[in-house]
Amino acid sequence: MRKALLARRRTLPESVRAQWDGAIAERLLAWCEQHQVTTLGVYWPLHGEPDLHDAYAQLAGRGVALLLPVVLEKQAPLGFTAWTPGEAMIKDKMGVAVPEQLRLQPAPGHLLLPCLGFNRQRYRLGYGGGYYDRTLAQLPRPRTVGVAYDCLAVDFACGPYDIALDHMVTEGDLA
Repeated sequence: MRKALLARRRTLPESVRAQWDGAIAERLLAWCEQHQVTTLGVYWPLHGEPDLHDAYAQLAGRGVALLLPVVLEKQAPLGFTAWTPGEAMIKDKMGVAVPEQLRLQPAPGHLLLPCLGFNRQRYRLGYGGGYYDRTLAQLPRPRTVGVAYDCLAVDFACGPYDIALDHMVTEGDLA
């Protein structure tokens, strides 16, 4: 299922993804304002995930502190580093962009999670590493917002370690 979802996302035309990314960004900005978000864990897009860099810049301009997840060790929860849009980035051991200078912070109160797929009960399908699952199992648990395209909604059985997200943001009506 993961391979099929990744292939589906990669075949989306760039112009369609850009339009959908804009719609997702608008919904995210409204959600952050409604919930008075002051610190937000964001993600660096990989493999065709929605690119929300414009929304991140707007949030930073509003004074929202942004944090990027970092893998500090395998089979462990994610760490988080402060991040400012436009700062120098490098690739970590997993090939993910992280700030050149890590500034580790406590886990944010609100966290965006990119979804390879998701179901109607707001369970997320990721890449299978379990990093977000281990992070969400910690207390206090951040308020979670899944980010995906509507076309990635699928039915799947949830595992014992899966945790439902609090909210989903898509380009359409599934949020």
